[in-house]
Amino acid sequence: MKPLNAESPTPDATATTPILQVQGLTKRFHPSFPPVVQGVSFEVDPSEVFALLGPSGCGKTTTLRLIAGFEQSDSGQIWMDGQDLTRHPAEQRGIGFVFQDYALFPHLSVYGNVAFGLRQLYGKARQERVEEVLSLVGLTVFKDRKPGELSGGQQQRVALARAIAPGPKLVLLDEPFSSLDAALRQSTRDEVRALLKQSGIGAILVTHDQEEALSFADRLGVMRGGQLEQIGTPEEVYHHPRTPFVAQFLGRTNLIPGEARGQEAETPLGRIVLMEEAHGAVLLSLRPEGLSLAAPLGHLGISGKQFEGSVLSREFKGHDLTYRIQFGNRELTVQESPESPFHPGDQVRVLVRARAVVVGRSKL
Repeated sequence: MKPLNAESPTPDATATTPILQVQGLTKRFHPSFPPVVQGVSFEVDPSEVFALLGPSGCGKTTTLRLIAGFEQSDSGQIWMDGQDLTRHPAEQRGIGFVFQDYALFPHLSVYGNVAFGLRQLYGKARQERVEEVLSLVGLTVFKDRKPGELSGGQQQRVALARAIAPGPKLVLLDEPFSSLDAALRQSTRDEVRALLKQSGIGAILVTHDQEEALSFADRLGVMRGGQLEQIGTPEEVYHHPRTPFVAQFLGRTNLIPGEARGQEAETPLGRIVLMEEAHGAVLLSLRPEGLSLAAPLGHLGISGKQFEGSVLSREFKGHDLTYRIQFGNRELTVQESPESPFHPGDQVRVLVRARAVVVGRSKL
């Protein structure tokens, strides 16, 4: 989706209108402090899972709380289904929220926790809706248990059930998997995504975990210092980062200076093909999997050490190897197959096997 036009007084209310439109949100907690959120704009389509990804303190949770109505913005607008919700109280926004610690009532059963938000329903209608949602999240057999009698993953599903029971079109998820152990985190993440897609509810996930955002979201926005640096699909943002920060935050990368001349650039690694045309001094991003290692030319009886380096470390991960290579006055990260024969101290040639992305300007 294209960014909203800041000059338009209202969004375009058409059949393709996103479920949520956020335009120019800015928030300060003190007049003398810089904004925690500054000019943030993005959209979420119906049934889409959108992630706000960034380091701690970047403003992603504050953005989520502004959308929920727990905080009020200094400027900007929030639209749901074409309705301006910017100054509406939280209880009138029709948005579900799953807190980081789940915020379940320990004295209530699973049934009671889910029923708590259904104050507009009574009697049989309320009971049927609770049972419907518990069936959706696979917790019907646990309806009489208290939260303390459930596993972390089960508590997470109770929190999601409570959030979606009133039938919101959007659910906000604030670091919902962070308290789970690594083994449970992956399975719970998969279950929650499947449940959201099955229910047709849009969602915004806040996380600092790159793998989580890449695997969970249909699209994501990378935040830094209260601003969105880039929005796109996981593939777009990973393979085509626009800034050095995005390139480095979305996984390991090598930032290499070069002199661009159209579709190629001269670099310390030799001539590299670019993703898009550029000219002048540039800073390039090459993922570790875009490089490979080979035996030195001397091994073949050929002189020349222009692109040779030495292995600093070798990290075996089962499915691949990650090397740190001392290459001149810089270190490079290279991802190789688990059969790669090189070890710390070995001399190696560094070969480029992928196109590089221009992420900024640089001096050689």
